Amino acid sequence: MIVPFTNLPPESRVWIYPSHRPFREEELERLKEALTNFLAGWTAHNQALEASFELPFNRFIVLGLNQEKVQASGCSIDASVHFIQALEQQFDLILLDKMNVTFKQGDFLSHKSLADFKQMARQGAISKSTIVFNNLVDTVAAYQEFWQVPAAESWHKRFFK
Repeated sequence: MIVPFTNLPPESRVWIYPSHRPFREEELERLKEALTNFLAGWTAHNQALEASFELPFNRFIVLGLNQEKVQASGCSIDASVHFIQALEQQFDLILLDKMNVTFKQGDFLSHKSLADFKQMARQGAISKSTIVFNNLVDTVAAYQEFWQVPAAESWHKRFFK
């Protein structure tokens, strides 16, 4: 059962899938429709899951799940990963590669491999104050407070001296 993202309690689970590129304007409605259809039928042990999504910056897919009513099961989480894999194929996206970093450079978002990000940090092209997206946050509250943070306040800090 799909609900507005703002209706999810702070302790709701989130999964964040960064795209290697912005979603194209012509893809957005199709993505929203696919996400709505998936979440409307998403279940765990034949019970509807209360879920939602956001597409921040037209660059990320954020799935949210209220587990107060019905807990996600291994099978339901597997179903969501298979769905994301299908989106990758359908839209020619890379969403599941965790070896990349998305960060702000002025008004723009950059998406680089960890190796490139580390090299940029060593060269001073980015700094500890560079805003990074910490896609490891796992609750709505953490997503709202700690998703966009200076690199010095995230796991990315290890790349800076």
